[in-house]
Amino acid sequence: MIITILVLLATVTMFVTGKIRADIVALCALTILILCGILSPAEALSGFSNPVVIMMVGLFVVGGAILQTGLAKAASHRIMHLAGSNETATFLLVVTVTALIGAFVSNTGTVALMMPIIVSMSMESRKSPSRLLMPLAFASSMGGMLTLIGTPPNLVIDETLREAGYSGLSFFSFFPVGILCLAVGIAVMLPLSKWLVKTGTKEGKRREKSLEKLVEEYRLSNNVEAYRVDRRSSIVGKTVAQLNLRAEHNISIMEIRNKTSHRSGWIRNITQSMPTQDTVIAAADILYLQGPKEEIERFASAASLRKQNSHSIDFYDIGIAEIVVMPESRLVGQLLRQSRLREQYQVNVLGVKRNHEYITENLPEMKLKAGDTLLIQGRWENISKIDTEEDDWLLLGQPKEMAERVTLNYKAPLAAMIMLGMIAVMVFDFIPVAPVTAVIAAGLLMVVSGCFRSVDAAYKTINWESVVLIAAMMPMSTALEKTGVSAMVSHGLVAVLGSIGPMALLCGIYFTTSLLTMFISNTATAVLMAPIAMSAATELHVSPLAFLFAVTLGASMCFASPFSTPPNALVMQAGGYTFGDYLKVGLPLQIIMGIVMTIVLPLLFPF
Repeated sequence: MIITILVLLATVTMFVTGKIRADIVALCALTILILCGILSPAEALSGFSNPVVIMMVGLFVVGGAILQTGLAKAASHRIMHLAGSNETATFLLVVTVTALIGAFVSNTGTVALMMPIIVSMSMESRKSPSRLLMPLAFASSMGGMLTLIGTPPNLVIDETLREAGYSGLSFFSFFPVGILCLAVGIAVMLPLSKWLVKTGTKEGKRREKSLEKLVEEYRLSNNVEAYRVDRRSSIVGKTVAQLNLRAEHNISIMEIRNKTSHRSGWIRNITQSMPTQDTVIAAADILYLQGPKEEIERFASAASLRKQNSHSIDFYDIGIAEIVVMPESRLVGQLLRQSRLREQYQVNVLGVKRNHEYITENLPEMKLKAGDTLLIQGRWENISKIDTEEDDWLLLGQPKEMAERVTLNYKAPLAAMIMLGMIAVMVFDFIPVAPVTAVIAAGLLMVVSGCFRSVDAAYKTINWESVVLIAAMMPMSTALEKTGVSAMVSHGLVAVLGSIGPMALLCGIYFTTSLLTMFISNTATAVLMAPIAMSAATELHVSPLAFLFAVTLGASMCFASPFSTPPNALVMQAGGYTFGDYLKVGLPLQIIMGIVMTIVLPLLFPF
């Protein structure tokens, strides 16, 4: 028992100081418990196979897909539109929406759904997400108090009542308590959240310019038009070489795009390709033509092409990047068409920057100079080859990383369908699929359906530090139970406070539960404390409702540490939080919530 308590105290101390990463501290504590024989290896590693941890991994992938497909961006635009530029309105809207979702979806799933939206909002507004992410995690737990299914401890106390011969709780028996929790939470978090803004950190400059910046700099939108090839067009069946566009019209085909849709219209796929001289033009092809607009219009009219309303330049399979001609390059003094970039790497040159001047016309006959910056277009993998296989050029930026950040917005409807299916399974009990299975299936579907550019991109969305932290701390509850620490605390509570009166005992039950759930899962804490609360009520001959609600509230309203609940851990890295941040904001909220609830519960559920 003493060793377990010492390990627990040392772990908490290391968390508070923040000198060592939280996941490393948790793993060290786990190792000590194994070496001391308190936990068997199987017990120590049980956290890594826990359904909650597996769900966290899957939900990170689902959240990454929501961000990758632009679904989060669309939702964030809606929230920003509703809230305007008012930060308080944005805060209230985010917290309220999160709580309402959390009433029907697990708090972990709620945070996984909302976190990409908040991150996207922050990117759009160029503000740190730190002020919103922690309140987001807390609001998901508060929302769980609105309904019977909102959080597992609610079901635990309902079952305890039924086993004791009382009537069970209805679906909305928790609603008044949940509304009060949310009101207290908003009142406390709104001023305290200002402490979470990371004013001392710098975002840092990226090595490469954004794709949007490159399009703007080289004014690509000004000399690119999109046209659809009709079946009766004169160019159907002709090769690019036969069209001879460069010689006859001084234009070129920058890209050929094909769209395919499922009969429902929800599932779409877009294929981008770089045309070669042998590429055959087919009906329904969308040609992205680059060059003088009057020449583009003249060719399109002669070929009976249909102009597209939208000619946005997207970078799904094909991207752009800048390369610089090195002073020692053998190509200095040669014409651009002699560089063989097209033949060797299947990339086009869209523009040249020289002495702050941007050139986009007559590029093939342009003589290269040292220091010229060329804007190239091609498949992402071909652009990357230039950096590894050629010394004549210096590639600016990281094409692979840029490709992974490209929004696959045409996949957004598919991602939405997968996400809604996952939520439906988690909400409706009549669907015979476990929540963890639904999350795993959703994550897998996001990968195989192309909502990520690659499997590696999906793996990168997983915050392994948070996963390891939760998995390594979960066995601590087993150690506390095996060594009798939990039983000693709970039974001592009844012995000391039971004689004073029901109000004192209620307060003791609430704060003891609140303390235990910092180190034990909220479900395990509720399972441990609910029978004690029922027995105490029976001994005092009072109604057990207030005591049992104190258990579920104390188990669920835990905000003072990152490992007390999965939502707290989920937002830790994304928000850049330390253990101290949870103490600054979460601990006051947890204490104030406890004081308010111990006063209100006897009024709602009289003894």
